Amino acid sequence: MSDLSAELTIGELAARSGVATSALRFYEELGLIASARTPGNQRRYDRSVLRRVAVIRGAQALGVPLQEIRETLATLPDRRTPTKQDWARLSRAWRARLDERISALKRLRDDLTGCIGCGCLSLRSCGLFNRDDRDAARGPGARRL
Repeated sequence: MSDLSAELTIGELAARSGVATSALRFYEELGLIASARTPGNQRRYDRSVLRRVAVIRGAQALGVPLQEIRETLATLPDRRTPTKQDWARLSRAWRARLDERISALKRLRDDLTGCIGCGCLSLRSCGLFNRDDRDAARGPGARRL
C-alpha cells in the first residue's frame, strides 16, 4: 500500500472505494474521474478521487444517470476534492428527482395490492402497468412480459 502522500494505483483505489477496477476505468472513460500515467503507462489517481468516487456512488444510489453526474461534476474544478458544501449543492439539485421517485414508489406500493392475483395485467382496472387498459387493442393475454 502506498504512503499517505503518494497517489493511488487503480487496485488501491478499488480497494479503498469498494468500486471494481472495471467500473473505475469506465468512470475515467466517461470523464467522471481522471488519472495520471506513469512512464510505464500505469494509472495513478490523486487521493481526492476517493471523494469523487464517493459522490458518484451516492448519486447513483439516488438514481442519477452517469451522464448527469458527469455534467454536475464538471462544475467542480478538476483535481479538487469535493467538499461537504459541494455535496450539499449537488444533492440539492438531485433532491427533486429523489422526491419524484419516492412518490412513484408510494403510488406503486398503493396500487400493488389491487394488482396481486390479477395475472393478466390487461384488465381495465390495472393501474400498475396498463392504466385504462391501453394494451387491450393488442389482443388477449399478457403483453408486457
